[in-house]
Amino acid sequence: MGFGVGIVLVVIGLILLTGAVELPASVEDVVATTTVGWILLLAGILGIVLGLVASRRTSHTTVVEEQHRDV
Repeated sequence: MGFGVGIVLVVIGLILLTGAVELPASVEDVVATTTVGWILLLAGILGIVLGLVASRRTSHTTVVEEQHRDV
């Protein structure tokens, strides 16, 4: 999961938490939208954090080059 998917999950989670979109009553009866919103929000934040950790680990590599010369 990359940054884009994490951001999309955070946005959808916040939309469900705030109730910015009015869902049909049939959906509200079956699914607890606030619970799904919290789950998507946390999954998105976790995806973003793990993406940052993975990219930071690969970007900080040190190359050591040894040269031996006979005098």
